[in-house]
Amino acid sequence: MESSSKLPLHLCHVHKLSIFINRTHIFFHSIALVFLLYYRASFFFFQDTTKTKATTLAWLLVFVSEIFLSFEWLLSQSFRWRPVSRTAFPERLPGDDKLPAVDVFICTANPEKEPTVGVMNTVLSAMAMDYPPEKLHVYLSDDGGAAVTLKGMREAWRFAKWWLPFCRRYGIKCRAPEAYFSAEEEDADFGGSEFIQDREDIKEKYEVFKKRVREKATVGYTRSGLGRDHPAVIEVIQETSSDDAIQENETKNMPLLVYVSREKRPSHPHYFKAGALNVLLRVSGVISNSPYILGLDCDMHCHDPSSARQAMCFHLDPKISPSLALVQFPQKFHNISNNDIYDSQLRSIFWLQWQGFDGVGGPCVSGTGYYIKRLSLCSNSIHEDGDPMKLRQSFGPSNEFIKSLHQNNKPDILIHRKNALLNEAQLLASCAFENGTKWGEEVGFMYGSVVEDYFTGFRLHCKGWISVYCNPPRPQFLGGGTTNLDDFLVQGTRWTSGLVDVAISKFCPLIYGPLKTYTFVQSMCYAELALFPIFYFLPLWCFATIPQLCLLNGIPLYPEVSNSYFIVFSFVFLSSISKHLYEVLSTGFTFRHWINEQRIWMMKSITSHLYGSVDAFMKKIGMREASFFPTNKVDDVDQLKRYNMGVFDFQTSILFLAPMAALVILNMASFAVGISRVIFLGELDKFFIQVFIPFYVILMNYPIVEGMLIRKDRGRIPPSVTLLSAVVSLIFYSLGSIIFM
Repeated sequence: MESSSKLPLHLCHVHKLSIFINRTHIFFHSIALVFLLYYRASFFFFQDTTKTKATTLAWLLVFVSEIFLSFEWLLSQSFRWRPVSRTAFPERLPGDDKLPAVDVFICTANPEKEPTVGVMNTVLSAMAMDYPPEKLHVYLSDDGGAAVTLKGMREAWRFAKWWLPFCRRYGIKCRAPEAYFSAEEEDADFGGSEFIQDREDIKEKYEVFKKRVREKATVGYTRSGLGRDHPAVIEVIQETSSDDAIQENETKNMPLLVYVSREKRPSHPHYFKAGALNVLLRVSGVISNSPYILGLDCDMHCHDPSSARQAMCFHLDPKISPSLALVQFPQKFHNISNNDIYDSQLRSIFWLQWQGFDGVGGPCVSGTGYYIKRLSLCSNSIHEDGDPMKLRQSFGPSNEFIKSLHQNNKPDILIHRKNALLNEAQLLASCAFENGTKWGEEVGFMYGSVVEDYFTGFRLHCKGWISVYCNPPRPQFLGGGTTNLDDFLVQGTRWTSGLVDVAISKFCPLIYGPLKTYTFVQSMCYAELALFPIFYFLPLWCFATIPQLCLLNGIPLYPEVSNSYFIVFSFVFLSSISKHLYEVLSTGFTFRHWINEQRIWMMKSITSHLYGSVDAFMKKIGMREASFFPTNKVDDVDQLKRYNMGVFDFQTSILFLAPMAALVILNMASFAVGISRVIFLGELDKFFIQVFIPFYVILMNYPIVEGMLIRKDRGRIPPSVTLLSAVVSLIFYSLGSIIFM
């Protein structure tokens, strides 16, 4: 029988049928777009007695919008060019003694928004992974410097001495205690009085653990008053409590647990999550220095203990390992309803786009759930002829850290030099350490954008690294998705701002990437992610207003039904929505989810993409952006209930509500006038498309209509906002009447 050492550690499956369908669709849809754009362009070159300045302006605005959407569609097809999927075989890995060490980076910032018990569940799940404990080191970055988080770490260490042996003894799959005790069906494989007794004992200890952590939160530990002004605090959590009668050998089988709170001062930039990750990169370099790093959000617990072994199936493959920077797992969520009205599970990204991204060089870093090679974050600067001065210019004045760049992990170093290394770590976590270095520019996680994951992934791929996307049947990581409209739109605004930051910088993927990334198509993927907010909000604002205003003023913008070009416009529309529907259904979702995605696409385009893009441009010209980030002030116990019922909760900023409601009101008025023209003037042939557009907008956005006119609960659109939106719509109509008369 062939030995496992000769068998591949993983397989790559190319989706040939999907490739054929996608490329066939690209071919025919592209031809239709060429005819559509020719029809638009011909208007400006042929004489027409009905042509006026008003109609020319309207046609020009629609033409530009159609060009934008066409270009955005072309970029988006890069994700569909060569989709692949991968299978890992962790059982074929070498023995535990030959596995490389792994550092786990978990970031938290605010215990009021990120409850400490939840953060500690993520820490415990990482400590309990199915990996040699002596090769596993867990670091928590606390950017808020809150005492409750440090206290929580100490309590988590105490509880872990019971939790980890229990998980190993019974082979528990879900190793976050809160999720485990909430899903008792996982116990079906065990049974037996001993297991049941052990489970009850552990559950009691977990309740005590939660109580102790929450007691710390109630006595003022969450508000240290030092969120942006506090010294560096680094502590290796390892003390043993006298009341824990547990066997000594089990105590030793514990991963290293380290608390890190970097120094923050108002006079120094801190670069948000990217700055926190770079501090962890330096501090871990002088403590454990593992060659691989797992990045986790504080609410994204390890749902399957085998993720590290699955990632090593790729990192230890000699065929791809020299150029492999990271293995990315998908983000999946435990609190998503069947309806998912806000598209919180990001279906198009993790079920579709990242498979295509993987087929052309690999996906970008995706915020959480990735195993990245430490060398890839420092490689260019390490090989600068070994010149000590150049290394110090790149990495800073720490000799210990510079020495770590050329060493493997040091599992026993804390025993001999604990105090010296912790003092060095204090220096590495100081806010002034990066001054005059290349951190965030050439070294570590990239600064310059709030989406440090996207930017870092792009720079890595431009340096010649590749990545892979692994999506096993069982989710490796589970987190909490957004379950209200306010959080969803605020999050979308922040992401948009970060992506557009990159798009309008010197690192714009269309300019910087084509000659540097693994493939040109990979550059197109990055360009689509950076530019889609701009290419969506401008056209959708146009299509939500210009055809409607022209309909109200009797100006046709589209071919008549009897015109042969009517078929072209119809084909483009039906081709787009049918392809989207096919992708939704083929990834295991429903027709209802397709409707939800269409609706959320419209809502985000006219709000989040608009505000985020404007914010990015304001930062570019040196203006502050705070006023363009609406804050969430909602504290409604009924929100989750509405979400699970599939009912929109419109308790959000007026900056989000007013544009959505105003445009829906404008489309309702336009549709009413259009129907009147069809009935009383017989202009169906002339205005069919312009009547259909507001009908489609109203149909897809019926929850907004319902929120304005029908609902009476707290989650409705407030009457004052409806009135304001009606006034805004009237202003739109008045301006349109002046411009398009």
